[in-house]
Amino acid sequence: MITALSVAKAYAAAQQGAGGMGSDAAGAAGGANFGAMVRNVVDEAIGASKSAEQQIVAHAQGKAQLIDVATAVSAAETSLEAVMAVRDQVISAYQEIMRMPI
Repeated sequence: MITALSVAKAYAAAQQGAGGMGSDAAGAAGGANFGAMVRNVVDEAIGASKSAEQQIVAHAQGKAQLIDVATAVSAAETSLEAVMAVRDQVISAYQEIMRMPI
């Protein structure tokens, strides 16, 4: 489950990874930074999922503890939920923009 603290941490990490998007020039540079930030977050979520899969395989082979598997799966789940929450907010914002009168 996503908590306010985990969302705040994810937002802070995204801001650090983007290098402070607000301080850059507006326009295309801002768009490129946003795209890079989104790609970075998605890559991290994919990496967490792969790490969880590796831990599961290692546990099945008897090379990893169950707590390591649970931690990796929990981290992957949290990162996926954060990505889905951002996706939902982007879709909601898009729908609001489409409802605006011209």
